[in-house]
Amino acid sequence: MATTNIPKLKNMVLKGKVVLVTGGTGTFGQALAKRLLHDDQIKKLIIFSRDEFKQYHMQQSIDDPKKKLRFFIGDIRDKPRLDRAFRGVDVVVHAAALKQVPAIEYNPTEAIKTNIDGSQNVIDAALDARVSKVLLVSSDKAVQPINLYGATKLAAEKLFVAANVYSDPSHPTALSVVRYGNVVGSRGSFIELLRTQRQTGTITLTHEKMTRFWITIENVMDVVLENLSLMRGGEIFVPKMGNMSVVDVVKMLTPECAVRVTGIRPGEKLHEVLITEYEAPRTHDIGYAYVIKPEFLPQTTTSWIDKKPRVDSNFVFASDNKVFQMKNEHAKKILVL
Repeated sequence: MATTNIPKLKNMVLKGKVVLVTGGTGTFGQALAKRLLHDDQIKKLIIFSRDEFKQYHMQQSIDDPKKKLRFFIGDIRDKPRLDRAFRGVDVVVHAAALKQVPAIEYNPTEAIKTNIDGSQNVIDAALDARVSKVLLVSSDKAVQPINLYGATKLAAEKLFVAANVYSDPSHPTALSVVRYGNVVGSRGSFIELLRTQRQTGTITLTHEKMTRFWITIENVMDVVLENLSLMRGGEIFVPKMGNMSVVDVVKMLTPECAVRVTGIRPGEKLHEVLITEYEAPRTHDIGYAYVIKPEFLPQTTTSWIDKKPRVDSNFVFASDNKVFQMKNEHAKKILVL
C-alpha cells in the first residue's frame, strides 16, 4: 500500500495566499518551496529559520523568476519574532524541530524549548495574527514514544489539536497535524546512509528484523497540499505508506555489499507505528490517507470526516503488518540510491 491514489489536488486553497514555513531550509521546506513556486499560485512564500548560511544556499539553488520567495531569520523560541513574521500570513506549515535522537537525549531541555515551547509559540503567534490554517509536520516517533524526540512531537501534536478551542470564531484559525514515516533520501535518512556506506563495501544494520514505512518527498508534498485543502482544525492526517524490512532494502539497493549487524540503538524501535489500536475508533479512511478525529474537542469542525468509512476497530497501522507491505515493483521505483 502506498500514497498513489491521491485525488487531483485542490491547490486553489493557496491561490493568492501568503505561506510561511518554519524550519524551511530543511529537506521538507526546500521541497515545498520548489513545489509552490512551480505551481505559481501563491502570492508569497516565507522561509523562517535560524541559519542564514542555509538560507543563502537555498536562495541560490531555487528558481524564483517571479520573486515570490522571502527569507526571515528567526527562532521559534522567540515569540516576538514570530509575531513579526506572521503578520499578513495566511497559511503556516510548522516543520521546525530538533530531530536528532541521540543529541536530544543528551540535551533534553533544548529539545523541549524548541519542539514543545517553540510549537506553543507558533500556535500563539498564529492565533494572534489570525492565520487561517496551521499544519504541524509530525513523525511516527510521536506514536507510543520511547525517546525524548518522540515525546516532544507527541506533546506538539496535543498542543496543536487542543489549540483549536482558542480560535476566534469571527476569524477562525484551523490547526491540524500530518504524521508520517521515513522520507526516502531526506537528510540523515537510511537511504542517504546506504549511499555513503556503499563505497566501503559494508552496510551497518542495527537489527535484522527491523521494518520501516517509506514515502517519497514528492508524495509528502502531495499529501501536505491535500491536507491543507481538507483540514478544518483538530485532524491528524496519516498518509497511506508501504512498509518494507530494512534488510530487504539493503539487499535490493546494495546487493554487492556485506552486512554487519551492530545492535539496536538506544531510543530506536524495531517497528514503526503510525496509528495505534487506541486511535482506531476515531480513524477514518479518506482514500489517500487516514484521518484521526480529535478526542477531546467539539466535533463540529471535523464532522466532514464522519461521511468517510471507519477503519476496523482492531486496526493498527504498523510497519511489521504485511497487509501494508510494498510490492517489489513499487519499492524499486521509490527506493533508489
